[in-house]
Amino acid sequence: MKHTGSLLKRASFVTALAALLLSVTAGCQRAEVADEASRYELKGTVVAFDKNQQQVIVAHEAVPGLMEAMTMPFTLKEKAAYDVMQPGAKIQATLAVSGDRSWLENPVISVSEPDAHPQPPTSSLREPSVGDEVPDFALVNQDGKRINLHNYRGRPFALTFIYTRCPLPDYCPLMSEKFAGVNRELARDEELGAKARLLSVSFDPEYDTPKVLRSYGAAHTGEFSDERFARWQFATAEMGEVRRLANFFGLAYEGDGREIIHSLRTAVVTPDGKIFKVYRGNEWKPEEVLADLRTLAASTDKKAGP
Repeated sequence: MKHTGSLLKRASFVTALAALLLSVTAGCQRAEVADEASRYELKGTVVAFDKNQQQVIVAHEAVPGLMEAMTMPFTLKEKAAYDVMQPGAKIQATLAVSGDRSWLENPVISVSEPDAHPQPPTSSLREPSVGDEVPDFALVNQDGKRINLHNYRGRPFALTFIYTRCPLPDYCPLMSEKFAGVNRELARDEELGAKARLLSVSFDPEYDTPKVLRSYGAAHTGEFSDERFARWQFATAEMGEVRRLANFFGLAYEGDGREIIHSLRTAVVTPDGKIFKVYRGNEWKPEEVLADLRTLAASTDKKAGP
């Protein structure tokens, strides 16, 4: 019995030691991932922030070697920064990009004296609610052809916003990767694929010409020169038209120039052109959008009757 107890104690010790080593190894791996992140200096102005969501929207200057000037939300986990932050404050931080994540670290917040500089007005736009009718829009697709909402009447479809030069892995690249997953399932499910559609709208019309959108889209479908874009289209328009559509989904604020905030919105639209669901952020899964499209396709079949 003493021998058995000794073995049990030894086994428990070995198990605990192994668990400790695994914990240390995992911690080292996480640190290694963080250390391997590419880092860039970011400067800009705070537009809005949400301490609970650990997110700050920044109208930032061009980030050399990464991206042009833009207004977009960033993850910032240093909660103390939010205690001194306010709209209109200047922010300087390090933008870290690693794997499929990006975040801000080491922020420096500079707040002007009260009334020294008027704070930029925040957005008065609202996001659409379920049942709201999506306004008609005039876009130009990857083939240089004009398309609008009426082209999608009678079909359920999902829409998201991107721009092809987006370098942050948890923004446009992730949205396109998720739509690619939906598109693959639509290709496998012939019945659903014959009904449902996908639409990616670029808010960078100056760069995202039809030729660029065609190349970008064909690369994401994996069909390249064989892609016919029957299920998934890529489109843009003049800035005023893109802004009008973006405003409907709450992707703008009432600042100088009414800039579009590069936030993340993905919407599922009913066959009669109304909002069925809006996904905010990047945490939605392709399976969720597929389930929405199946629900709408099934309801359309029932209305059509035998």
